[in-house]
Formats: sequence, structure tokens, C-alpha cells
Amino acid sequence: MSKRELKGIVVSNKNQKTAVVKVERIKAHPKYKKRTKVHKKYKAHTDQIYEIGDKVIIQESRPISKDKKFIVVKKI
Repeated sequence: MSKRELKGIVVSNKNQKTAVVKVERIKAHPKYKKRTKVHKKYKAHTDQIYEIGDKVIIQESRPISKDKKFIVVKKI
């Protein structure tokens, strides 16, 4: 089973071994078909330090803590 991989931007790096990554996607309205950007923030586990604004790829993993269910794979 392949794990989900998402591309996003680091928006916070204040926690130890955690980066908050914002992932944007385009969603169409069901009736009117207007396309809008929606975003969601994911907490991802990392051992390296990433700066705010870095583009990264995160991958789904086992639950690491209450909120962390992703790990940072690499910087783009």
C-alpha cells in the first residue's frame, strides 16, 4: 500500500522535531463549478531544521503523537 505524499510550504518551525506544513489544493464548487484554493495545515515530524517558506514533501506514516501523522521526506 502506497503512502500519501503531499507538497507544501513550512509555515512554522517553533516546535522541536516538528514542522507545520500548509498544503494548498484547488476545489471546485459542486453546483457552480467555481474553482477556489483551500488549504490545510499538517504537523510533520522531522529531525532537521527547516526554515519558514521552504517547500517540502510530507508522507503519511504511523501516528507519532496526538497530532503528528506525517513525516517530512525531503526539501524541494
